[in-house]
Amino acid sequence: MSKMSDGVFPFQIGNFECIAINDGTFVYTGESFFINAPKKRMDQVLREHNIQSGEITTPWPSLFINTGKHKVLVDTGAGAGTVPSAGKLLEKLKNEGIEVKDIDTVILTHGHPDHIGGTLDTRGKPAFPNARYVMLKDEWDFWMSEPNFMHLKLGDELKQFILMSARKNLPPIQEQLVLIDHETEILPGIVAIAAPGHTPGHMALAISSGGEQLLHISDTVLYPIHMEQPDWYPAFDFAPEQASVTKHKLLNRAAAEKVMVFAFHFPFPCLGYVIEKGKAWQWQPI
Repeated sequence: MSKMSDGVFPFQIGNFECIAINDGTFVYTGESFFINAPKKRMDQVLREHNIQSGEITTPWPSLFINTGKHKVLVDTGAGAGTVPSAGKLLEKLKNEGIEVKDIDTVILTHGHPDHIGGTLDTRGKPAFPNARYVMLKDEWDFWMSEPNFMHLKLGDELKQFILMSARKNLPPIQEQLVLIDHETEILPGIVAIAAPGHTPGHMALAISSGGEQLLHISDTVLYPIHMEQPDWYPAFDFAPEQASVTKHKLLNRAAAEKVMVFAFHFPFPCLGYVIEKGKAWQWQPI
């Protein structure tokens, strides 16, 4: 029986048992998701998608994967104290019979607050004490330097929040951290794909078992409209031109291989297929 209403959605990829677990929801403005879109055209497209208010509500989900040998968590949600709906990940894992001590691998697709906010527990210690945390080296190096994203058209308060989240959540995991380069097999059946642009070391994943595959594209695109309007990009993309190259590469791959896709901010459970449509694509939710 589906538990969609609780933000929990179990599914299978071959022999891998997977669960999409929503840690909370957040309301974004159309302007922040489509910063370079002509206003009239954007309003029209939003209405076509039954978004009347110009506001887009999206989930902040983690993906749990039980490979049989390994228990893996991809991203840790936003954690408590960000928005009232967030910070429920550990409780939801426990409800599924998953203890934090049993998770042996935590993969962080990138360093934004909604992906790393649940990395630590209430004492500031790694929330998954027995896990190795995995991140692309380019991403770690970016956040551990003096990251400059002042060119992004985001409010100063939001920029500060993003920076402080990385500085709070990332250094305490360093002793458990494994930094990888592109196209590395993290575990049998889980391969990292460099997907830069949204952030410098943004990561996608190819997850495969028993002849089935899931392409986890994280924040390569933030909403189905980004597939239909491929020239529109969000204010959160660090390097929009590079993000566009990544988008074309991953969406063309998903369409050509007809694989299921997990897209982080898409309507929960964030699963579907990518279909080529002219010079763009269309999202087909499961």
